[in-house]
Amino acid sequence: KKKEMTTTTTTTFPVPAIAAPTYSPIRPPPRFLFGPGPGNAHPAVHASMSLPQVGHLDPYFLKIAEETKDMLRYVWQTKNAFTIPCSGTGSAAWEAVVANLTSPGDVHLVFVNGYFGERHCDMASRYGAVVKRVDKDWGNVFTLDEIKQAFELHKPQILWICHAETSTGTLQPVEGIAEICRANDCLFILDTVTSIGGIPILLDEWQVDACYAGSQKCLSCPPGVAPVTFGPRALAKMQKNSENGKKPPTWYLDMNMIAKYLVVSEGAPRVYHHTAPISMVYALHTALHIVVSEGLESVWKRHRETAEFFWEELEKIGL
Repeated sequence: KKKEMTTTTTTTFPVPAIAAPTYSPIRPPPRFLFGPGPGNAHPAVHASMSLPQVGHLDPYFLKIAEETKDMLRYVWQTKNAFTIPCSGTGSAAWEAVVANLTSPGDVHLVFVNGYFGERHCDMASRYGAVVKRVDKDWGNVFTLDEIKQAFELHKPQILWICHAETSTGTLQPVEGIAEICRANDCLFILDTVTSIGGIPILLDEWQVDACYAGSQKCLSCPPGVAPVTFGPRALAKMQKNSENGKKPPTWYLDMNMIAKYLVVSEGAPRVYHHTAPISMVYALHTALHIVVSEGLESVWKRHRETAEFFWEELEKIGL
């Protein structure tokens, strides 16, 4: 046989006009993170982030995602089917709630007693909400009577309040708020970014309609993926908007689309929406597994004892 001739094609690439920067590999200094967040992640959580990635539609990843959702329900004490790890930090989960539940002209009644109440006013206004704010000196909480009076005055479609205000450390009582909302066809949104995994949260008992949280505080997980949950009343509003042809003014955080990826019946096909942060979901799964293994009562007790010890030591130095 005649020997076939082979040819080699040489591709010439242009010389970059901008020189390559010179940096050293990352070697972060050890830090004790004692601020409100992020906190130091558990070593097992860090280790899980170095495990091999699989695809975002791989059966193994979907199994891990389902387990993560189930553990989130435990930590939040809810049976909401729509409980997922949202791709992004706590602010992304927060914006997902606002974007999917706010119709232009909706009145948002916002209780502001710290920095994050201010943020909700800004965020809601960007989605066309009419923001009615109730202010209190930072570090104080609202009474149920104050909430009732503001509700009667402003007649909102959405009520927002922060369970544990990161900027001040105040813990807001929420019992009784849902009854006011449900008697007046208003959705109840609760911010639990700081409180999840640290103090009791009883979403179903409190009848919260939508809630979001952060991974980087009491759950001891790095930021980058955030819990979000929608109850039946919130889902009903989303469904009604969808039937009326009203899409959320966001593609990335459109929960109707994401539901086809992460909230489906067993065995139903999954519809690709975006590439989920695989390693961050590993991390959140591991952080939640640590909480589940210890048990909520023990976790809450440990956080309380640590807080009380910290308060006692501050008093000793005159603070």
